[in-house]
Amino acid sequence: MEKQRKFPVANLSETQLATLQQMESKLREETGEEIVLIAYEHNEH
Repeated sequence: MEKQRKFPVANLSETQLATLQQMESKLREETGEEIVLIAYEHNEH
């Protein structure tokens, strides 16, 4: 039986969330596209 991978949403601190949002903003400026980054935790249970 194949293992299913679970990817729950990452629990980020306020600082980490702000960093993620800054990355989104920078990518939007560079690409001119509406970029959305999503943080998941990798869990193989």
